[in-house]
Amino acid sequence: MTPGHRWIVGLVALLGVWACAGEPASVTNEVYGDGQVARSGGGVVVAAQPLAAEAGAQMLRRGGNAADAAVAAAFAVSVVEPSMNSIGGRTQILLRLPDGTVAGIDATTQAPSTYDPETAPQASYGYPTVGVPGAVAGLTRLLDEYGTLPLAEVMAPAIELAGKGFRLLPGEAARHAAGAGQLAEFEGSRAHFLNRSGESRNAGDLFLQPYLAATLTAIARGGADAFYRGPIAERIVDDMAAHGGAVTAGSLARYRALDAPVVRGSYRGYELVGTDTPASGAATIGILHILEHFDMGALDADSWAGLVGTVVARTFEERAAARSEGARDLAFMTAKEWAAGIAASVQVPGAVRRGAGAASGGVAKDRVLSQGGTHGGETMSDWDTRSFGPEDGHTTHLSVADAAGMYVALTQTIGPNLGSKVATRGLGFLYAATLGGYLGHMEPGERARSSISPLMVLRDGRPVLVLGAAGGARIISAVVQAVIRVVDQGMTLPDALAAARVHPIDGGIAMETSPVIGWAAEDVAEVESWGMVVQEVEREGAFGRIHGIWVDPASGEVVGVADPDWEGAAIAVEVAAR
Repeated sequence: MTPGHRWIVGLVALLGVWACAGEPASVTNEVYGDGQVARSGGGVVVAAQPLAAEAGAQMLRRGGNAADAAVAAAFAVSVVEPSMNSIGGRTQILLRLPDGTVAGIDATTQAPSTYDPETAPQASYGYPTVGVPGAVAGLTRLLDEYGTLPLAEVMAPAIELAGKGFRLLPGEAARHAAGAGQLAEFEGSRAHFLNRSGESRNAGDLFLQPYLAATLTAIARGGADAFYRGPIAERIVDDMAAHGGAVTAGSLARYRALDAPVVRGSYRGYELVGTDTPASGAATIGILHILEHFDMGALDADSWAGLVGTVVARTFEERAAARSEGARDLAFMTAKEWAAGIAASVQVPGAVRRGAGAASGGVAKDRVLSQGGTHGGETMSDWDTRSFGPEDGHTTHLSVADAAGMYVALTQTIGPNLGSKVATRGLGFLYAATLGGYLGHMEPGERARSSISPLMVLRDGRPVLVLGAAGGARIISAVVQAVIRVVDQGMTLPDALAAARVHPIDGGIAMETSPVIGWAAEDVAEVESWGMVVQEVEREGAFGRIHGIWVDPASGEVVGVADPDWEGAAIAVEVAAR
């Protein structure tokens, strides 16, 4: 047994020990798997794959901080969850330093300056969708500016996982199988992600990625320059030129991870902090500002679901309209006046407004409602609010805290399942889908707009919740619902993530109806009785996957929670602050 496999086996044993330590009694084993909830007086790492969480935890045990751990986990998750993210993808980072300073890093994929959207091929996958990758620039900047450990040490777990292999978990194997036909269309993808018979690997198979290990090793030695210039960049550019891709040597060399614009708001006395365009933190904050006008802790379950779905839909309409009108950001959504105007127009049965009687602001439960429509020439499904489907459940998120009070929320993606489906032979990673119509019209040099929304909820400057999610547009609705479950309903974060969710669809709302986590049949029937269209969705993970952190107000402990609808893990590390 190799050293790499020994720590994988050890991880399985340790997760069983950590799983229920201090776990609230109301969270049952039916909902959370082993190792998905962890408490710590020191640090915690929560990620969508156990091996990635362990990579981050290793850095904390070695005396590293949350930035070190987040970078280690992010590189590792790109190895073990390539269906959801990649070093060929995009990253959005929000961090809170021990002194209370908040900062953001935008490492989103970008259209080359030479890109011509009028003549570029339109496609949902393939070379025409590949933009300039940002993940490597973002992760190395996070480490350079806020970390304490050398890049080679931080990347060592990811390199080992790629070079010595790991066993595919069932969910990841299923996603490879779902995209196998498209992967087979491209030489590099066939070589790196399918077996010699041209088929995807099964759950439990050893997945070896020697070429990716070599690419990661080069980055560990040479930093971001090793990716954006030199042999790796030359190989990328040659591959793009040969197959009609838009990425050029100049666009790679000029790429930079930028400061992400930080946006703020408040909710019931809590401070909200997120990142704005190209991320959607302003939209998330705006939704919470709208819901602040309603008594979210006193609503019946059906009214709660209908109100949340309606407000999210209205915000998405406003977001689509803003983009169609050329808005450069969404900061206007953080204005309380904007939220008050939206709230005044919302009519949902039983939706009681704050400080008002039961009849105020609501409508009778036999009133027929309609929802959806157009705004600014676009339907609410025109921009990142597409209908449900397996291809929409993309992206990965991780959250990290250390004993000194540094917190990191990091979201990483390549777009749909397996991104562009393109890998350059000899490099071993997939590129994100960005151009060619996948994310709508993009101008030269523009960065990809998305629903990515890392968010921190603070009280008196100290974090209470550190959140982010995967799942396309459901990132926003999932994060919003977690916040109001904790703040308004007094839930712990494990209970909040185990509660049923909703998401808007054209004409109504989708309601989670999975057997373990789902709305009661009578709640679904009540919403339908208003004339609102309800789409019942039983597919696990369909309503976003949050991997977050909650600070227990009773004990002061940091609680990491991996979404019960995914295969992730939370790992506690009891290391005192240096």
